[in-house]
Parts: sequence; structure tokens; C-alpha cells
Amino acid sequence: MDVAVRPLRVALVGNPNSGKTALFNALTGAHQKVANYAGVTVERKEGRVLAASGRSMSVLDLPGTYSLRARSPDEEVTRDAVLGRLVGEAVPDVIVAVADATNLRLVLRLILELKAVGRPMVLALNMYDIAQRQGLRIDLERLRAELGVPIVTTVATRRRGIEDLVAEIETAAGPGWTSGGETWTAPDAEAIREAHRRAEQIMRAAVRPPERPDTLTGRIDGVLLHPVIGLVVLMALLFVMFQAVFAWATPAMDAIEAGFGLIGAGVSAVVPDSGPVWPLVQSLIVDGVIAGVGGVLVFLPQIVILFAFIILLEDFGYMARAAFLMDRIMGGAGLHGRAFIPLLSSFACAIPGVMAARVIDAKRDRLTTIMVAPLMTCSARIPVYTLIIGAFIPQQTVWGFANLQGLVMFGLYAAGIVSALLVSFVIRKVFWRGAVEPFMMELPAYKTPDAKSVLLNLWIRARIFMERAARIILPLMILVWAASTFPYPPEGATQPAIDYSFAGMIGHALEPIFAPIGFNWQMVVALVPGMAAREVAVAALGTVYAIADVESAGSLLGATLAAQWSLATGLSFLAWYVFAPQCVATLGVVKRELNSWKWMWVMVVYMFALAYLASFATYRIAVALGGG
Repeated sequence: MDVAVRPLRVALVGNPNSGKTALFNALTGAHQKVANYAGVTVERKEGRVLAASGRSMSVLDLPGTYSLRARSPDEEVTRDAVLGRLVGEAVPDVIVAVADATNLRLVLRLILELKAVGRPMVLALNMYDIAQRQGLRIDLERLRAELGVPIVTTVATRRRGIEDLVAEIETAAGPGWTSGGETWTAPDAEAIREAHRRAEQIMRAAVRPPERPDTLTGRIDGVLLHPVIGLVVLMALLFVMFQAVFAWATPAMDAIEAGFGLIGAGVSAVVPDSGPVWPLVQSLIVDGVIAGVGGVLVFLPQIVILFAFIILLEDFGYMARAAFLMDRIMGGAGLHGRAFIPLLSSFACAIPGVMAARVIDAKRDRLTTIMVAPLMTCSARIPVYTLIIGAFIPQQTVWGFANLQGLVMFGLYAAGIVSALLVSFVIRKVFWRGAVEPFMMELPAYKTPDAKSVLLNLWIRARIFMERAARIILPLMILVWAASTFPYPPEGATQPAIDYSFAGMIGHALEPIFAPIGFNWQMVVALVPGMAAREVAVAALGTVYAIADVESAGSLLGATLAAQWSLATGLSFLAWYVFAPQCVATLGVVKRELNSWKWMWVMVVYMFALAYLASFATYRIAVALGGG
């Protein structure tokens, strides 16, 4: 294809917390896709934008970096993408350096490194409105002259400057630029010192301290970063988040459940229930597909609420401060302060949490973080927790304001956090010793989240969850249905049909192993497909119990479990899911991230051991207290 008509390849490069992803969203909107780079597990975000001239641009959002020296896997990907060294990635035509206008000191050195690569470049001076509000005086003409690159001021969250930036990118690319950067070499110590000196000179020449210092930020940080008050605020935010997961999601969950109920009833009315084949078809569609997928999607509102809190806190600029607050606690447990972000990401899903550990430079600190990340309560556990809590914990208010079910959910999350800290402490004491590296990071300016950006990010996460339901959960539920249906019971059989099926055989064979922790064979059957994805266990329980023809089969699954299980069994099941590594995808990412089968199997063994011991202790104590 001729270079004049092919899409321009544009790479966004910047420090963490520079608003780079917000700028990417403002440029590409919903026209973006998320994948991984070839051969690595670093997330790859690419989108399309159309210039006013009609020319198409392919925009790549590269991981945040402070330097092209690349001390972490994320930074290596950014460096190699800029230099055109990534397998399967085209050389960028234009580099857009994204800078936080309120904090230029660190990014200036990166810009000088990018200039040395020799590719056309544009500087996007982002969050310019905050810099103006703070009274920060930036001499744009002097800065442009000192750096030798065009500058566009932007406010990504308000889409200000986006059209100008697109036009400047097209101008910088010219009629056809195809080379440069092949001779770049990593700077030595003297070159780095010279870059520091040059960055300081540019800073003094082009940037003046604000006439109106942002005292509000200082006052807010005085509270949020206080060693005691700050932790209380953090715990309160987490408490509200888990209360909201239950209290706010109920109406939407009821609507989804009712919708799938109507769909199931409609299919039952249309598909005949007589003849040699039709009853089987009806069972497959209603009990396998609709009940299975619906039993998982009903929890989508809770997952969206959880993601909404995380995205909003990130956009406000609070996440970096939470990491700073947790540094002392995490350091005492042998974790690096930077581990807070990967562990917090693991609340949504352990996979991005494990991948986010790449921001930690030291190999041992990164390994420790990865080994404990799956202990954090991911969103896939929410369906299991919600089901069991709803079945065994009464819906009531305690202390005059708190939802009891929300309190139990908070306790389960807290159990995951405490266990992660304890395991990391043991890892540091048993496998290696030594001081944890000091934690240094830039605190971003507080900013108001952009509603469109938040909604876009929520939609992307919800879409990923629904695609997971279609791609993983649906096939698994069909397998569970088939295993629970075939073979048919023999002539004169007196037990429920599922007892004679493959699922019944597997469950009864493994039941003696799990009997000491209070699990019955139906629970064992649910654990097997749950290895692929934790939330599948909920749909599997629904399928197994519906086919088992128990008394409560016509009512909600929670009522069925409440009638069939003891309180001790329900609590034991919750304890199992706090620790058990029931997610093959996460284990695969751990193996790829660490390039080691050994550490993956260490994770499997220790987490299963913890799960069994925790369930055993929980079940026996609950029975002793009269919950059996």
C-alpha cells in the first residue's frame, strides 16, 4: 500500500499518571481494541481516529515509562515499540509524547530521550487547564524552541485540543516518513546526567512557579496522606464500595434474573416437551444454556459497580495516594509499595493484577507480588460469594446503618488481603531475605473524572465479562449439562437420574476427599468446571441441582442450597473460595509472566493447601458452635 494512503501509525508515550489513557480515549472513542503484544502478556491498546483531511490514523497506547532505559517489562515494551523492535509491530510514523502540564520535571528527560530516537514527534501538554488553575506559568514558545518539537495543549477529559493534536500529528508525519531510530543506543551514565542537566535548564527557562500555589491539594493531601486519618479514609472507602456492591445492584440483578426467567419460560412454551428428542433439546436450552449463562450474567451489575469505584478513584488521582499510604504496611509484610496497584487491580481480576506487577523493577519483589495477587478477591468470586451469602446470611441492618450481607462480603475481602500479606511475609522470610527497595512515585494532581471516559471504560470491562460468558462459560455449561444428563439411568433405577450420570460418578468418586470439609458430591461436581473460571461454579450448581430434582428445584438456587446445605457447609464453601486457585487462565498468565512452571505449581500447591485447611477449620468450628 502506498505510504500516502495507508493509516498513520501513532504511538502515545508518557510517564504514568500523565493522562495518556484519557488522551487515547479522547482520540479513539469506542473505536479501540485490547489485546496482548505477541509473545508477552503486556496489554496492547490500539484505536482508530480519522483526521479532518480524511486520513486514517492507528493510535497505540504504550505502557507508561520514565525512561527508554527500560528497567521493567512494561518499559521494555514501550522502548521496543518506539524503536520498531517489537515482533509483529510496525514502526511508528509519529511519536506523541504525553506530558502532565502540572509536573514537567520528570517527563522532560523522557522527551529528550525520545528526540534522540529521531522519529517525528509532537508534545501533547495534557491537563493544561489544571496548570492554568494552579497559576503555573509555562512559556510555550520558549519550551517549543528548547525542545525543538511542536506543542499542543490538551485537556483530554474535556476533549480540548484534540482536533489540533490530530492536525499536528498529520503535519509532523509529512507526505511519507519511513526511517529513523535504527542507530539509537541506550544512554550511558554520563549521558543520563547530561539529560538531567538539560532538563533542569529547560525547566528553569520555560516554567515558572505558580503565582497561586495549589494550597487546596496540600490541604486535601494533609488529610488523605495522614498515617492514621488517611488509613481510616481508605478503609471507609473500601467499606462503602463493598456495601454498594450489594445495596445498589439488587434492582438490576432482579431485572436480569426476571428477564432470563421469561426467556426460559418462552423457550419451554415453544419447544415441545414430548417425543424422543424434543425434551432433550428443551433441557439443553433451558437448563444448560439459559440457566447457565443467566446464572452468571445476573452478577454483572455488581461487577460494574466494583469497576466503577476503581475507575473513579483512579481518575480522581487517589490510587497513587492509597499506594503511598499502604507502603509502610506492605513493606512490613515484605511487599514493595508499588505492589499496591497490582493487588488492587486483582480485585477486578487476578490476570491484569499479575501483569501489572511489571511496574516493579526488582525481580524478587515482582515475584512475591505475583505469587500473592490471586489471593485478592477478584470479581469472578462475587457470584459465588453473593450466592452463598444470600442463602445463609439474613438480609438485615446492623449498627443502625450497615447491611449485614455487605459486612460479610467486606470480611471476605479483608480475609484475602490479610492472607496475601501473611503469605508475602512468609515468602520473604523463607525464600529470600533483605530489605525491600524504597518506594518512590509521583503523586498526580487531583482532577475531576470525565463521565464519557468513565462510561467507556465501564463498557469495555462489561463487554469483556459478557464475552467471557459467551466464550468460556457457555461451552462449559453445555459440557456440565451433558455430563449431568448422560448416561441415562438404567431400568428400574430408584435414585435421581444425575446419580447415574458422568457428573454423578465423578462427584461420588471425589466426595470422600472433600467430606472432611463438609462438601457433598454436588459441590465437588461444581468445583471441576469451576477450575476454568470461578463463576462457572454457580451455574454448575444450578444445573446439577435442577437436574437432581431436589424439592426446591423450582425456586431460586439460593433457597435450594439453604435447604440442602448446613450453615457450616456454606461457610466452608466460602472459605474454600477465599484461597483456592480456581482459574486456569490466571495460572497460565503466571507461567508466562514468570517464564517458570516451577513457580506456577508452587502457587497451585500452596493455594489448594490453604483452601483445604481454611475450609476444614471453618467447617469444624461451625459444627462445634452448632452450625452443622
